Amino acid sequence: MVPYKSICVTPASPHIGAEISNINLTKPLSQPEVADLHKALEEHLVIFFRDQEITPTMLKVLGEHFGQLHEHVGKRSAALPMAGDPIVRILHFDEKSEQIAGGEVWHTDQSCAQIPPMGSILYLHTVPPNGGGDTMFASMYAAYDALSDRMKSYLQGLTAIHDGTPAFGPGEDVISRHPLIVRNPLTGRKSIFFTPSFIRKIDAVPADESAAIISFLSNHCAHPDFQCRFRWRQHSIAFWDNRYSHHRALWDYYPNVRSGFRIQIQGTVAPLAA
Repeated sequence: MVPYKSICVTPASPHIGAEISNINLTKPLSQPEVADLHKALEEHLVIFFRDQEITPTMLKVLGEHFGQLHEHVGKRSAALPMAGDPIVRILHFDEKSEQIAGGEVWHTDQSCAQIPPMGSILYLHTVPPNGGGDTMFASMYAAYDALSDRMKSYLQGLTAIHDGTPAFGPGEDVISRHPLIVRNPLTGRKSIFFTPSFIRKIDAVPADESAAIISFLSNHCAHPDFQCRFRWRQHSIAFWDNRYSHHRALWDYYPNVRSGFRIQIQGTVAPLAA
């Protein structure tokens, strides 16, 4: 466990997730608070906050403690840009919504980008009245560790084509090639970098073998042992490391309203091969 000097950190599960308390995100953060948040995100991959009634500007300030802010790739998205500020994306679903786009499947945000976002921060100000709309998170560190040694050796060095065109429309940065097994440059930990809805083919293997790998990893990465589940309340925030985790939003609240806004933080390098 990492010692924390300024915040309280309560783990949500053995592998991923922690709730952060003793902090007020509506006010400027101290250097010890920022340092502790970096530690908590590194250790738990996703951190949660309660009772933080913030504005888009406040959310951007929080994100800027972790890097430059990311602008969404492609031309289409279920997360619509806020008027006058393309960095802030509105996520609003109600009785008129037909789906919540790619959020209903396990994924990592915009893995189709040449340099995917390092992190995503979502704030909800409106939640369904009787629960619902939870977000599930899964550790891809844990998913990698659970592979057999033979499978780790097989996947090592393989790359895959990530194509976001069906989801986001054409653009300069919606098709990329990334390794399947990546490592965190700071800790050396290995992780699976995999988004089944974006990956079109595993390179250097026949098509049927590629399809079998994609099917295996889709099931493996969704194993409940690697997961935690966040129940939203009004004015809650989830901040996840997009590089080494998966998430999935549940749409069990129709026709009720679930609404808020999100920012993302730029990655600095493409996912590093292990």
